[in-house]
Amino acid sequence: MSSTPHDPFYSSPFGPFYRRHTPYMVQPEYRIYEMNKRLQSRTEDSDNLWWDAFATEFFEDDATLTLSFCLEDGPKRYTIGRTLIPRYFSTVFEGGVTDLYYILKHSKESYHNSSITVDCDQCAMVTQHGKPMFTKVCTEGRLILEFTFDDLMRIKTWHFTIRQYRELVPRSILAMHAQDPQVLDQLSKNITRMGLTNFTLNYLRLCVILEPMQELMSRHKTYNLSPRDCLKTCLFQKWQRMVAPPAEPTRQPTTKRRKRKNSTSSTSNSSAGNNANSTGSKKKTPAANLSLSSQGLGAIPNCSLNPGRDGDLCHSTAVTPSGQFKEKH
Repeated sequence: MSSTPHDPFYSSPFGPFYRRHTPYMVQPEYRIYEMNKRLQSRTEDSDNLWWDAFATEFFEDDATLTLSFCLEDGPKRYTIGRTLIPRYFSTVFEGGVTDLYYILKHSKESYHNSSITVDCDQCAMVTQHGKPMFTKVCTEGRLILEFTFDDLMRIKTWHFTIRQYRELVPRSILAMHAQDPQVLDQLSKNITRMGLTNFTLNYLRLCVILEPMQELMSRHKTYNLSPRDCLKTCLFQKWQRMVAPPAEPTRQPTTKRRKRKNSTSSTSNSSAGNNANSTGSKKKTPAANLSLSSQGLGAIPNCSLNPGRDGDLCHSTAVTPSGQFKEKH
């Protein structure tokens, strides 16, 4: 009985990515396989336009590439932006490399809303060197990739942490120069440092200076300004950002609550009852004078700086139900 694609135990000849339901019909690891094939199609005549097209196909516009390793003088960490990534890959081949590919083993994938993260603890970068001698270099480490979860599935962040490397020389070459101690001594020397050529290391050191200058280069390319004018403009804008006051958070307009008319009278009545029952130790509040309305009298407080008969600063005038005014001290 032949298996069909509808069979749950069907194994596709194209690999497990054939049955994956994602916008891009392959696994993220397959993108590395495609990148290896594109690197193999490189020729000696590949110019900067070819490398820009290569970076555009596999890296996002705001992508970053980070390399971490340890040299004789201590640990190193280099991070370059999207505009410097094409030149990084080209320097690998300028250092005598004829072939470059990546091998991912036992990688783990994690899915997010807009990205896919691939964490491979057993990644190997394999480079084939044709000069100064025929050597195969295997650089092992941990590779963490973040892909965008869309139809293009391009790399947003690339972080390769190098742990160790090995340089392999064919036995046939050793047998050919077995009687020549000088050649054997040359073959015993390493041609890379932590799996990276001197061309690549020098470029990474140069990127420490080039990366902060990307704003100047972009402004020069966009506005066709001189380098001095670009520097003045960038410094002025940076100074404006430093002296500008921080933006205040927008405050929500406070809505005024409408007061109920009954609340004033009820409050006055309750306060009047409490003041009537009090022992007189507390001072009378203006609301206590309004309690006369319950007895048919309306009190109008009238305060002045001149003391009254008994030395009080305030006296009140009461209105009787008959309409006559009566002064109270």
